[in-house]
Amino acid sequence: MFATPTARFRAVAIAEAFSWAGLLVGMFFKYVMVGNDLGVKIFGPVHGVIFVLYLFVVLMVREPLNWDGRTTTWALIASVPPFGTIVFERWVNKRTQAAAVTP
Repeated sequence: MFATPTARFRAVAIAEAFSWAGLLVGMFFKYVMVGNDLGVKIFGPVHGVIFVLYLFVVLMVREPLNWDGRTTTWALIASVPPFGTIVFERWVNKRTQAAAVTP
């Protein structure tokens, strides 16, 4: 299913962004709407596990994807802000495609 390092990275980056979204919605309901922390109790641990998985996958795919230290650092930093992993994944994908096209 996720046979290539690129596919593995993309899947985990998207999952990390979705878990961020779930956590943000849970925090909205907890602190703004109803004071119910069920969403945070569910998505907090889910996001935590996927966050750690993302960090692990970044370190595992850096060599097969030929990332230098700067790119790897940006991949790790991208995990901090909400949806940063999606922005980084799109950036690195465009960069990789452009490098493959130019001789």
